[in-house]
Amino acid sequence: MCTRKAIGAPLAFTIACAWSAALAEAPGLGKPLSEADIKAWDITALPDGTNLPKGINGTVAAGAKAYVEKGCVACHNEGGKGGPNVALFGNAKLDRIEAPKSIATFWAQASTVFDFIKRAMPWNAPRTLTDQEVYDLTAYVLFLNKLIDEKDVVNSETLPKVKMPNAGNFIVRFPDQI
Repeated sequence: MCTRKAIGAPLAFTIACAWSAALAEAPGLGKPLSEADIKAWDITALPDGTNLPKGINGTVAAGAKAYVEKGCVACHNEGGKGGPNVALFGNAKLDRIEAPKSIATFWAQASTVFDFIKRAMPWNAPRTLTDQEVYDLTAYVLFLNKLIDEKDVVNSETLPKVKMPNAGNFIVRFPDQI
């Protein structure tokens, strides 16, 4: 007469071996990615300026013009005051979780402003702005937040140097990966 214990151990071993053999075989789906494939999506603008386009200068005046021409006004209202979507500036204190957040009061890095505009704006056609338009809009939004002056130029060298007021209030989960 067989017991459950006598049958269970060999059965578990057999299933484990079959499972690991099945996992070892690739399903044959997809294709290897080329460097060009990866580069098209590797657009994260890091705080040190990595991946920021070189040789382009954004200005507040050109950003104000692009803000209107690209339809930013429809969501953020004139001058970034807020409309159907959030205001692009504000001086509210972050003294509670419900406090309104703005670029100046909440974002840690100026490169994040560039990165977000580049990959997510305009909302109805993300990733359609040129690098020049993104730099111009970034300059305009930083100006609205009183983080740069009206005559300042934003580029791959100057943007990482913009000091964000809330930069020191974040916990970086993997600091060695930045």
